[in-house]
Amino acid sequence: MENHSLAMTDIASSELFVFSDPRSTAAAAASWIADRIAAVTHLFRVALSGGTTPGLLYDELASRKYRNRIDWKRLELFWGDERFVPHNDPRSNYRMARETLLAHAPVLIDHVHPIPTDGDLDNCARRYEALLKRVYGAETLSLSRPLFDLVLLGLGPDGHTASLLPGTQALKERTHCVAPVGNTDPQRITLTYPAIRSSAAILFLVTGADKADALRRVRQGDTSLPAARIQSAGEIVWFVDHDAAASLAEAA
Repeated sequence: MENHSLAMTDIASSELFVFSDPRSTAAAAASWIADRIAAVTHLFRVALSGGTTPGLLYDELASRKYRNRIDWKRLELFWGDERFVPHNDPRSNYRMARETLLAHAPVLIDHVHPIPTDGDLDNCARRYEALLKRVYGAETLSLSRPLFDLVLLGLGPDGHTASLLPGTQALKERTHCVAPVGNTDPQRITLTYPAIRSSAAILFLVTGADKADALRRVRQGDTSLPAARIQSAGEIVWFVDHDAAASLAEAA
């Protein structure tokens, strides 16, 4: 699925910015994203993250401040992972983004591509991969032409990102860009390392004291944690709040 022809950015060479609290972290991340979109003229493809942390970011992007600052018609949205539940389920990453962002921002409906959850787990993963290949226009990803302009990622207390969870087979996937994660409750579908690598930029958004130890270990290159193995064809940046960064200061 991948053509390794260029050097990649890894966690060791990524930038980190620390802010006072979750709200200011989200505000800074939103401004950075808006500037990133404005810097290009093509259709801007974003893989959204799920969980609870990005809710403040989506609220900020949907605010009046960004109504005219972002050219919403040039935004095309995908998801980095999804819980295998109906899209109206409270646990759905798509539902969270719909309620916080899509219901308030003028994103074109045919530019919104949630991960399907309306059938067999493996089949839904393959369907999403087929969609990504159609959008990309090729069967094989090349680092010289990233699939995504931006991938948004979070960090779990156990060091997972997207649904690349410790001990799961998805961590070993190198052929497919989408993988089912069947041994969790609920089951999940996730982008794989090759798909995430095919990005012009990755933004990690991390808040809360419960993430502090995982953030320290990932930043120190502890590859037993899935997030520490993330690479990008472009740049990697971290927007974190003071509580999440606390262990970094202790380790310095």
